[in-house]
Amino acid sequence: MTSSWLPPAKQNLFQAIRAKRTEVQEQGMKLLDLSIGEPRGPALLSARKAAATAIMSDKEEMHQYQYNASPGVPGFAKMFVEFCTGGNVDSEAVAFLPISGIKRMLGLAPLACGCWRVPLTVATMTEPGYPFPTDWCDYLNVSQYALPLNQENTFRFQPEDISEETRLLMLNYPHNPTGRVVDRRWWEELCEYCSSHGIRIFNDAAYATLAYTEENCTLAEVATGFPDLSWIEAFSASKVIGNGTGWQIGAMVGSADFIGDIGSVKGNTDEGLVAAMATGVASACRGDQEGIAFYREMYRSRLLLFIDLLKKHGMDIAVEPDAGFFTLWRVPDRAFGKEIRSAEHFNFLMIERTGLIGVHFEPYFIRYAVCADVEALGESIGDAFSEAKVSYD
Repeated sequence: MTSSWLPPAKQNLFQAIRAKRTEVQEQGMKLLDLSIGEPRGPALLSARKAAATAIMSDKEEMHQYQYNASPGVPGFAKMFVEFCTGGNVDSEAVAFLPISGIKRMLGLAPLACGCWRVPLTVATMTEPGYPFPTDWCDYLNVSQYALPLNQENTFRFQPEDISEETRLLMLNYPHNPTGRVVDRRWWEELCEYCSSHGIRIFNDAAYATLAYTEENCTLAEVATGFPDLSWIEAFSASKVIGNGTGWQIGAMVGSADFIGDIGSVKGNTDEGLVAAMATGVASACRGDQEGIAFYREMYRSRLLLFIDLLKKHGMDIAVEPDAGFFTLWRVPDRAFGKEIRSAEHFNFLMIERTGLIGVHFEPYFIRYAVCADVEALGESIGDAFSEAKVSYD
């Protein structure tokens, strides 16, 4: 009898939460699932109509492999990057690359830095944060560490936090789970440091179009001012067109050297995006600003309502979100008359006692998303926290 060729794997955080969700659901608990960090419902109708028309086209380029280009949707990458950045990028100083979503690009970034032939140290934003960069580094046997993100530095690390041996930063601004953005001055200081120290920057900017403050600045708006900097910024359509998570459409922009390297790996391993879906995204970006703005305003208003509700029930927010649809909270010291031992302990108590599900980030934080209609669920959410009677020492 054969067995797995892989070593025992630690359980992914989200797998653990799904398992707990299934357990309490089978016991008959009605769930308030605020753990899901992806839009609900369909994509914008304008995008779906354009994609449907494209898929019915007889044009061969609409149905063939796209690889590192987009013959079915000429100029898609440049158009989409300019949409996500408001056109504030010097297109003459950069290279563009269409991609089928950001997640699979996270694994290509270390490969594009030659990790398969020379040692590489990567710095990530994963504590608290999206675990995919860490997972990819583990699979690639790449050395990685988490940059400090906490309330003291308002979830913005500084150049002096970067270790001397680091050669790649895998960043995520606007940040999941805090919704924190960074401004132009912050990027300028980081770009200057990385340029002078030979460090590459890869920024996952999936939430760039869901920023609610003028302070927000993308890496692409600043990096072109540093000609010796090696950098990439990746954008996704998954949150732009309502629910585009399954469409797997995006684009990258960056310095010619880094785009060239990642394009080399990508071209050898990836067939490219789906032209018909990219056509739908392009149509919405060009002609449905009203629909895109509707979803952006919906998330912003839900965040305000939800934050006000939880504060009234004694929860302490870690940082006010500037973007996205996530809120990050300090784990209380006591709930349900019990001393709270950890973030997981609090989250699982809330699930078991009230059915309200979040995502815990050890040791101090818990994330709640507003992808669900928190206004309609407001009374039930309030009842859950009334029952918990949270408190801080």
